[in-house]
Amino acid sequence: MYELVLTRKAQKFYQEVDASLAERLNRCFDQLRQNAYEHPNIKRLKGDFAGLFRYRVGVYKVDEEQQLITILLIAHRSDVYR
Repeated sequence: MYELVLTRKAQKFYQEVDASLAERLNRCFDQLRQNAYEHPNIKRLKGDFAGLFRYRVGVYKVDEEQQLITILLIAHRSDVYR
């Protein structure tokens, strides 16, 4: 099982969301802790972002040596694709 950490920006977003979204995020985090690579909502990024993964709610990277997932970004899709 992986340990999960959030960057300062991701932590700030997480702390400001309403309770229902926080619950959804927690379910996503639990899924990532179990398996960081296989889920219908997980996509491996390419190009300049190779080595990163996109889950439906954010972007993360995996450090296999330390069994660590770092959530880099959590954002609404309308804010990400601007």
